[in-house]
This record gives sequence, structure tokens and C-alpha cells, in this order.
Amino acid sequence: MADHDVSEPAEGDALATRLIHHAYRAPADWDAIPPGVFKASTVFFPNVQALRERRWIDKSAYTYGLKGTPTTYTLEARLAELEGAEHVMLLPSGLAAITLVDLALLKAGDEVALPDNVYGPNLALAQHELRGWGIGHQMYDPLDVASLAQALTPATKLVWLEAAGSVTMEFPDLRGLVRCVRERAPQALIAIDHTWGAGLAFKPFDLGNGTGEGQAVDIAVHALTKFPSGGGDVLMGSVACRDRALHERLCWTHSRLGFGVGADDAAAILRGLPTMELRYRTQDQAARRIAAWALTRGEFSRVLHPALPGSPGHEHWAAHCELAAGLLTLEMQPRYGSAQVDAFIDALRLFRIGWSWAGPVSLVAPYEARRMRQLPTPYQGTLVRLCIGLEDVGDLIRDLERALAVLPA
Repeated sequence: MADHDVSEPAEGDALATRLIHHAYRAPADWDAIPPGVFKASTVFFPNVQALRERRWIDKSAYTYGLKGTPTTYTLEARLAELEGAEHVMLLPSGLAAITLVDLALLKAGDEVALPDNVYGPNLALAQHELRGWGIGHQMYDPLDVASLAQALTPATKLVWLEAAGSVTMEFPDLRGLVRCVRERAPQALIAIDHTWGAGLAFKPFDLGNGTGEGQAVDIAVHALTKFPSGGGDVLMGSVACRDRALHERLCWTHSRLGFGVGADDAAAILRGLPTMELRYRTQDQAARRIAAWALTRGEFSRVLHPALPGSPGHEHWAAHCELAAGLLTLEMQPRYGSAQVDAFIDALRLFRIGWSWAGPVSLVAPYEARRMRQLPTPYQGTLVRLCIGLEDVGDLIRDLERALAVLPA
């Protein structure tokens, strides 16, 4: 090798030693489209003083692989740009990100307020682990600011928002909900599950939309498994915020719990980011076409999609967003029993049965609203959520039409 940098020969004559302690270093001016993939548990220090003085919490240096590498720092910086945040940390999944927020901010005697359409595992965490640790929870109707006001107590320390709502796609009055918390429970922090919005549909740290109202959440949680990845092959989550003191509070809990992500997974998310907006817009447009088709079918009593006039919270979506992701939910006519709905889903060929969304393959799954909700629900029929992939829209509609033929007239 002629074109490489070898400073000094490695100490020791044995081959085994020279293979480990070789002096070759990559050229400092290396640059390419993909960021480097840095894998490490141990990180070297040049001297003992550096070992004692390096700080990882502000990302000014590296101390151990679990605290971050150039690969994860790069991803965190790009996600901060996407979210409109100042600080981001990575976690092994979206649910791990939710868990981190709860564990960092709540203690025995506190309460958390959850929307009634909250992501199911978030509710399950409150019902089981948090309850076991003496942390209470209150439910509120996400489309009724007065309902949130009633759920807030002096013990409320955290309020979760979700836009759009999990499965049923309601879009809440985000500004009204934030204003309610600030006025009635100033001691509480506000976190939003921002996976649906993904940093593209709306900006959770600027809900004033440039109007000067200054309304914003404190924390945004993002399941990077979905749109940032786009491949259906990576599990990861993030927690974003703007306040440094809050970030450090979250960071210390993150550190004590030992959360970390692999460099290859971080590199996969970095690879997906450049095409994320293109995929989001493509799946959004496809979902709108399928939603418009579904409105013409008598098998569905309701089509739930925030961009559809008449869908719950459409006016709030219109006030915040132009995009609407690639999800829609079909409420089947109540005359169809669960076995008939299952037969319809089983008859689909392009839509595959499975959880998650935002990958290249369209997905479908059934839900029973009454089993998901704590408060009275307006949904009577079985819900069928469609997660639109990147297939041809005409083919997807024909797949749905063929499958509907199994239902009785």
C-alpha cells in the first residue's frame, strides 16, 4: 500500500501484536455520501486527564460506545433538524422512547394524562408498570379540551398528546390542548408521539405556525422504525426537545437505564432520511386516493383519514398540516361480524397482515375499538387499518375490491 498514512510502526515484533496495534489511519479528508459507520464499546483516550475530563452529555466528546459514536451523533443532529429541536437521543424502539420519558419525569404520587386514542403500549405501560410504582393516570377525550381540563390535577406532571390518534386517526386541537395544560397545570410537561407527523406534516415545537403564539410541546417522541427507516427492517426511537436542562434530565435517565443502539441500525436510518419526504408524500397521496375510493363503498360506515372533510378533527388537521401520512382506517358496517371481517382481510393479497407502517409493503390489521378505549367510543363496527406502501395505487384498490367480494351482499 503506497497511499496510506502510517505514522510510526507498532510496538512489538510479534504478528499478533502488529495486527492489533497497526499504525495505519484513514486519511482525514475522506468524504462520501454515506456517513461513516463507527462501531465501538471501548473508546480510546489519549491520556488519563482526558479520561477524567471528557463529557459525553453535551456531545462534545466520546467516552464509551453506549454514550455515542460519530455515527449516532450524526443521526441525532440530522433528526434535530427534522424535528425542529435542539437535542435528540436515540433509543432501541419507539416504545423505549416513550418509556424513557415516563421514567425520567414521573415518580410515585405523580399522574400522567393520556388521550383515549393513545398508542396501546403507552396505555399498557401506565396500567401496569407505572401503576405498580405508585404513578396514576387519567384519560381524556383528545377532541375535547374541556375533557383534558377535567383530567388535570395538582399531581399531573406529564401530559401525552397524539396526532393523529392511534388507529382511529382523530386529529386534536393541539394548540387548545397545549394552552389548557399551560393554564391549568403549569407544573406538567407536554410530550407528543410524533411518529405520524414525522417532522414533515407539522412542527410540534412550533404549533403557532409562525403566528407568534409560541405554543409548543416540551418533548417529541418518534418511532424511527416507521418513516425515517422506510424499509421495515430497523427498530429505533428518538426523544427530542429544545430545553437543555430537560435534555440533560432525560440523558441521565437514558444513561442509567443503559439504552443504546447499534451502529448498523443508525446507519440504516441515515440511509433512509434522504428519501423520507419523497416516500411520505407518495404514501400520503396514495392513501388519499384509497380513502376517496372507500367513500364510494357501502361496506364501510366510516372512512377515518385526517385530510377527509368529516373525519374527526379534520378542521384541526387543516389548521396545522398539508400532509397526512399514508394511513387510513375503515370502519366496517356493524352488520359484518368479526369472522366476516377476518375473511375480507385474509382475502387480500397485496396488503399483508402485520404491525407497523411506512415501509414499502402495504399492511392491514383489524381492531375492536371498544376494547381499545377507556371512555365511550362512537365506533361500533370493526376497524380495519390500512398502512399504504409503495405499490401501484390502482393495484391496491383492485386488491381491496376483490377481497370485498367475500362479504355477503
